[in-house]
Amino acid sequence: MSKNYQVVDRRDFLKKSALGIAGLALAPSLLAKAQAAGKLRTAHIGLGGMGMADLAAIASHPEVEVVALCDVDSNAMSNATALFPKAKTYADYRVLLKEMEDQIDAVVVSTPDHTHAPASLMAMEMNKAVYCQKPLTHHVTEARAMKKMAEDKKLVTQMGIQVHSFYDYKLATLLIQSGIIGKVHTVRAWSPKNWGYDGGEPKGSDPVPSNLNWNLWLGTAAERPYKEGVYHPGNWRKLLDYGCGTLGDMGVHIFDTPYNALQLDVPRTIVNQCRKPTGFGFPENNIVTYEFPQTPYTAETLKWVWYDGPGAPADHEDLKLPNGDALPDQGAMFIGEKGRLLLPHFQQLPRLIVDGKYKEFDVAPFKLGAPVKDYEGESKKHYHQFVDACLGKGECSAPFEYSARLTETILLGVIAGRFPNETLHWDSKKAKFAEKKANKFLGGKYRKF
Repeated sequence: MSKNYQVVDRRDFLKKSALGIAGLALAPSLLAKAQAAGKLRTAHIGLGGMGMADLAAIASHPEVEVVALCDVDSNAMSNATALFPKAKTYADYRVLLKEMEDQIDAVVVSTPDHTHAPASLMAMEMNKAVYCQKPLTHHVTEARAMKKMAEDKKLVTQMGIQVHSFYDYKLATLLIQSGIIGKVHTVRAWSPKNWGYDGGEPKGSDPVPSNLNWNLWLGTAAERPYKEGVYHPGNWRKLLDYGCGTLGDMGVHIFDTPYNALQLDVPRTIVNQCRKPTGFGFPENNIVTYEFPQTPYTAETLKWVWYDGPGAPADHEDLKLPNGDALPDQGAMFIGEKGRLLLPHFQQLPRLIVDGKYKEFDVAPFKLGAPVKDYEGESKKHYHQFVDACLGKGECSAPFEYSARLTETILLGVIAGRFPNETLHWDSKKAKFAEKKANKFLGGKYRKF
């Protein structure tokens, strides 16, 4: 790896970036004008697979005008401009934000994880509403910074966890909070997806494709030679410098409902059973055990076990289903003092299990209407909720105040993967581990690019 790069901390990066944003903290928000005009002008940073889905969903709101598009890959840009030919186009989000400051009301960030915070924080410094894909950030320090800035500036924010607004997840939350299985003492959640990599760092380099600006793709991450098929466009989630592994991908979705339903904060202890760290890729299999303090919906201590990778989850009595049924491919099981609640991922209704048998329950008291199995329609709700909130017509259900805490919880488990089978103790007030060696992984240096 080349070492010929400069590193700066987050604050210095913001101050010295191409934006020249000194004093913008006092600038008035443009949202009042957007609300008066009844139109939200959006800029979209990142136009890959998820970025195009985000773009389509946001733009499907009748009061949205897409005014700017940004991607480091000209092929991705071409796909987006074919749909929105009038939008201005950029390869560098910093240039977009500088040039379009007075012409955008909200920013949608759909980049690889390592660029979430740098792009979002710049937009937030400019008082822009931000919709950012999950996980909210790549580092714990970034999550806390985004939460604080959103609160200080009173910005409209939303993390991209579309299933947060789905019927089955809303129902599971209401069931748990109704006490249907009593106080919950354990949650087991799983995904057999493999966003890990147990191999070594690739050798050599390959020519950078003509459609890709490799320097801008790396952004604030350390300089590294391009290797075809290793980073862009599809495998960055597996690698420490850019993604957060399976836990940071599927974990955010599957943790969300239990985390929300049980009103959890951040954990006290975390231990990850996984292979030894390689310094390059995430482990392909992880079993992460969290311990949370008590809430109104939990026992004195809540134990949370996450399984991922090929073969997940491991067999456990808590996960045995009536009639010898197979577990859903991905999901979560709440274990309480009066029974269990299975929540498949996703668009399957939760199932109540009492004394080893399925038990019916009445959904009518929860006033959710008939069950809905319409991914496209359900998914748009989360995006449209953000647009409506920007236009003063409601609030977001996954603002950074909530999603930063959820992301912090996820990232603590990711960090624990660097210390296999060792229990880490987290002090939320000090934002530090008792184990000092782990604290250096809470943040990271930003390359000046």
